Amino acid sequence: MKIFANIIIIVGLALVIYSGYNIYDNHAKQNESIAQANELITKTQSDSEGDKPNSAEDMDIDQGDVIGILYIPRFDKELPIVSGTDEDELDRGVGHYTTTVLPGQGDQILLSGHRDTVFRGFGDLEMGDEFIVKMPYGEFTYVMYEDEIVDADDRTVIRSTAPDEILTLSTCYPFSFVGSAPDRYIVYAKPVEAE
Repeated sequence: MKIFANIIIIVGLALVIYSGYNIYDNHAKQNESIAQANELITKTQSDSEGDKPNSAEDMDIDQGDVIGILYIPRFDKELPIVSGTDEDELDRGVGHYTTTVLPGQGDQILLSGHRDTVFRGFGDLEMGDEFIVKMPYGEFTYVMYEDEIVDADDRTVIRSTAPDEILTLSTCYPFSFVGSAPDRYIVYAKPVEAE
C-alpha cells in the first residue's frame, strides 16, 4: 500500500512539473511572437514609403508567420497574431483563420485563441469594448457589438460579411471547463476607424 501511495505522489508531481513546463513554454513562445510582431510593425513604420505595405494585398504571408498585434484595452494586453489556427500557431498567440480576410479588406476577419492563455478573461468583456489590430500597413479599431455561444462544431460563424468588415473572435467555452470544451464563445466587433 505504501508503494502505491508513493507511485501516486510521483505521478502527481510529474503532472505538476509537466503542466508548469507547458505554461512556461507557451508563455515563452508568445513573448517571442510579440517581439517579432513589434519588430515587424516598427520596421515597416520606419521603412521608406516604397518598402512599406500599403494594404493586406501587399503582404506576403505564409502559414505560421507573425502578421500583427491584437491589443485589447480592457485587459491592457498586446497579443501576437499568427497566420493559421493549428495548435502550433495557437500556442504562439492569436490565430488568424486564413480563409478569412485581413483588416481593411471589407469582409470577415476571424481570430481564434485559447481561453486559458491569450483569451483568458474573455468572460469579462462587455459591449462597447475595443479591439485594436495593428498591422504593418495600418492600425484598425473595432468595437464589440454582439456575442454568442455556439456548438464547437458550428461552422456557420465562418462566413462572408462583405461588404461589411466584421472582426470575429473565437475561443473555447465554458471558460473554466477542463479538457476539450463543447462550445465556442464568439465575439463580433465592427470597425470604428482605420488609420
